[in-house]
Amino acid sequence: YTRLQNPTNDAVAAKIAALEGGVGAMLTSSGQAANFYAIFNICQAGDHFVCSSTIYGGTFNLFGVTLKKLGIECTFIDANASEEEIDKAFRPNTKALFGETISNPSIDVLDIEKFARIAHKHGVPLIVDNTFATPINCRPFEWGADIVTHSTTKYMDGHATSVGGAIVDSGNFDWEAHADKFPGLTQPDESYHGLTYTKAFGKMAYMTKATAQLMRDLGSIQSPQNAFLLNLGLETLHLRVPRHCENAQKVAEWLEANPKVKWVNYCGLKSNKYYDLAQKYMPNGSCG
Repeated sequence: YTRLQNPTNDAVAAKIAALEGGVGAMLTSSGQAANFYAIFNICQAGDHFVCSSTIYGGTFNLFGVTLKKLGIECTFIDANASEEEIDKAFRPNTKALFGETISNPSIDVLDIEKFARIAHKHGVPLIVDNTFATPINCRPFEWGADIVTHSTTKYMDGHATSVGGAIVDSGNFDWEAHADKFPGLTQPDESYHGLTYTKAFGKMAYMTKATAQLMRDLGSIQSPQNAFLLNLGLETLHLRVPRHCENAQKVAEWLEANPKVKWVNYCGLKSNKYYDLAQKYMPNGSCG
């Protein structure tokens, strides 16, 4: 049944999981759908999560307005604040911390290690939207992130042929160790004959629930034709992304040296406040 499983989608999802170093992935109809599912898979009415305030405007509205209508509250924080300040945003019902590797469109760089440390201190996963960096430049799992999302519409597709998204799970977060926080994964699912995802699927619990439960009920699966087109884009991702970065760097440096230009915002420039973080997490290039 294609809404749950399709051979083309499965093959492309497996490639994206391999690129990110995850245990499994799921394709969605858009990046917005991916971010919705990533949160809704572990949050329900009465829950709360924390998010960087510098994220894509559509995601900001989804988290701050639309999810509120479903009873899920989001607190936006300054990603550059100290760990102590960010700690204050967490509550007993907080279920996740969310950020973007490189924010859209402000090009802020997330300190992934810091965010992972904070999230795990509070017993919740770190979810990172890695759209702008792509796994060619940064693999958030290597820095402590637990779940990654993508708008595959952008760099992964690369040719403006198809809208899509993806969720990838590292398999590293121990849901059972925080069973009281995540009943949807650690308690029997009445819609699947009392199956408990963590017991039945282990490291694949999160991805299996997202596919078998959420995609079954809510749809938003990526069309197999779009997945086929996305696969064509993935074949050249390793060639295109470095060239994107080289071109962007040259343009940014030229603009910065131009006396007619007052200000240039690009994290690949040494004058940019995110330069050091960009070099740490994306030493081979930040974004195009």
